[in-house]
Amino acid sequence: MRFAVVGDESVGTTIRQAGADVVSAVESADAVVAVGESALVDTALDESIDCPVVPVDCAMPWSTPHRTLDDAVASILAGDRHVVDHPILSISVAGDHAGRALFDTMLATSEPAHISEYGVAHARQGSAIRSDADLLDDDTWLPVDGFRADGVVVATPLGSTGYARAAGGPVVGPDAGAAIVPVSPYATQTDTWVFQPPLRLTVERDDAPVSLVVDDGVVRDVPPFEPVVVTVDGSAKLLLE
Repeated sequence: MRFAVVGDESVGTTIRQAGADVVSAVESADAVVAVGESALVDTALDESIDCPVVPVDCAMPWSTPHRTLDDAVASILAGDRHVVDHPILSISVAGDHAGRALFDTMLATSEPAHISEYGVAHARQGSAIRSDADLLDDDTWLPVDGFRADGVVVATPLGSTGYARAAGGPVVGPDAGAAIVPVSPYATQTDTWVFQPPLRLTVERDDAPVSLVVDDGVVRDVPPFEPVVVTVDGSAKLLLE
């Protein structure tokens, strides 16, 4: 089996010692070992790569530590690991594409010690979403809740073990949907939710500037009342235990 490596080529020695080949071109690889979260995001979101990815040193429970990579490669060669499809999110603001997320996307106040008010909605059951215009139609959406907070995060199942979990959200299985979690809410008791996308987030007050964050990168400002729509856009193939 042939592995390509991105993020830290030094792991190639471990892969060879485990009995596998290391190739320089991703196009000729049977799987890609992505070392670190940045390398994993870049690889998983690259639509030209169609082979599965082995996450290494991503500080998540589903990631393989470098120190046990030899065991992981041996289990892959033995056929003991399986490809798991994890959804990728696409985010738009008022109909304009803003980015894709492997882990999560968040609305957050841009200035410290400021809060805003956020609304969450999900697509009504039976809604016929045939075009992007349907996602901007208020009749498509069923309001879930509104709350004052520092922000709100929507996490994929893969990302639900990271920041969203630290903010009080649930760990979500690969096919269960996305976790929606208020960040530092003003109320002492605030719900979290798991819904299948499409989802809509809105800034409900003009209290403070709010930024859209996609996988830890600030993408743009989000004006009040402009809909931020989150949909599923493909999936990442990960080789996991």
